[in-house]
Amino acid sequence: MDVNNLSIIKIHKGLLDKEFSSVELAKEYLSQIDKKDNDISAYLSVTPELALAQAKKADELIASGKFIPMLAGVPCAIKDCILVDGVKCTAGSKILENYVAPYDATVVRKLKEQGAVILGKTNMDEFAMGSSTENSAYKVTKNPKDTSRVPGGSSGGSAAAVAAAEACFSLGSDTGGSIRQPASFCGIVGLKPTYGAVSRYGLMAFASSLDQIGPMAKTVQDAKAVFDAISGHDNMDATSWAGELKDEKVDIKKIRIGIPKEYFVKGIDPQVEKTVKNAIKKIQDQGATVKEISLPHSQYALATYYIVATSEASANLARYDSIKYGLAKNQQGKLLDAYLETRGEGFGKEVKRRIMLGTYSLSSGYYDAYYLKAQEVRELVRDDFKKAFESAKGVDFIFCPVSPVTAFKIGERINDPLSMYLADIFTIAVNLAGLPAISVPCGLAEGLPVGLQIIGKHFEDNKVLQIASFVEKLVA
Repeated sequence: MDVNNLSIIKIHKGLLDKEFSSVELAKEYLSQIDKKDNDISAYLSVTPELALAQAKKADELIASGKFIPMLAGVPCAIKDCILVDGVKCTAGSKILENYVAPYDATVVRKLKEQGAVILGKTNMDEFAMGSSTENSAYKVTKNPKDTSRVPGGSSGGSAAAVAAAEACFSLGSDTGGSIRQPASFCGIVGLKPTYGAVSRYGLMAFASSLDQIGPMAKTVQDAKAVFDAISGHDNMDATSWAGELKDEKVDIKKIRIGIPKEYFVKGIDPQVEKTVKNAIKKIQDQGATVKEISLPHSQYALATYYIVATSEASANLARYDSIKYGLAKNQQGKLLDAYLETRGEGFGKEVKRRIMLGTYSLSSGYYDAYYLKAQEVRELVRDDFKKAFESAKGVDFIFCPVSPVTAFKIGERINDPLSMYLADIFTIAVNLAGLPAISVPCGLAEGLPVGLQIIGKHFEDNKVLQIASFVEKLVA
């Protein structure tokens, strides 16, 4: 079998038609990892015993003649900040080098209930802080489309695993673009769901009001199959939404698409702009109404995000204190010395930078000037989207680039934090507003993949997936 051409839908049909077994499939993907991953470095750990045990279970279910869930027997990869019971979970950090997860994240439990086969844990920027997967404490993941370039981040390992056919699908997390940007760079589909649509229980926290788990897959149809499996209310997550996701039929001839003028400005790669605009033109030719809109406060989104996200990270990462779990240095000395030595050795440069920024923003005398002000601007960013969607002349979806550039060279931006942060300039406002958004491949710019970002209204994730599927077929 050629795993390069397999999708969830094809695997499901192949297993039902007895073209291959789940065990054979898992072995084929494990073989693909053996062959390719020395060059790609998508995985931090591979779990062949777990995968083969789950595959055997899936085969038994298929043989029983009972109902077979869509993901049964389908090999997948999990970002290494999402807990899988009994498997090492490092979040790409030395401070958790030997930490083994004591339970399953809710999304992992749901995948296991479906019968999915977990091949391993994927590389990531440390604690999801980065846009290139160069901030991992362990290795640098390479883009399968061009191994001299980054796969994006922080879910770069998850994106690379799917793009290199080292997994059929993967789970990533998106705090400011960490699913959509690597999906764009690697030429795959990546969905950032509405905040609250997918449980965060068992996700290592970076910025709790922004983090969201989502699927990364080869096709929109595959992404929807995974989203259907992992979404839904969870009592273990206080921010989990208990309502129903809207799933009305979308008529391309009746939809109104907004193009934010602030997203097509000086600084965007001309080839990226041309590729995205060509895709939008094709949709317009099918009868969709396309109009220019304004998101006036988007110019402040980057600064707002880096105050809110670092402040929450400063609080969330205080738990790595050398006492509870993870790395523990100088246990015989004074408590402060243990803190300083453990955190000094365990955290990487970018994590330290963000903890310091966040601690400063929350400190006495600066809280009102920075953190409180950022929360006020966050409301303005949310209001921009609300007006765009809900005013009398509002739109149904917003279309724009995922990133102003294609995948950049490894090492090109690692020593320039501001340049790295700007890679997420078109994605972070979506997290500040808690909206659903997807990256769909829409063409190439100088031979490298470009993603079209489709942003929808709160809890209209299924509508976003519908229109994304239409776009996918149109630009293929």
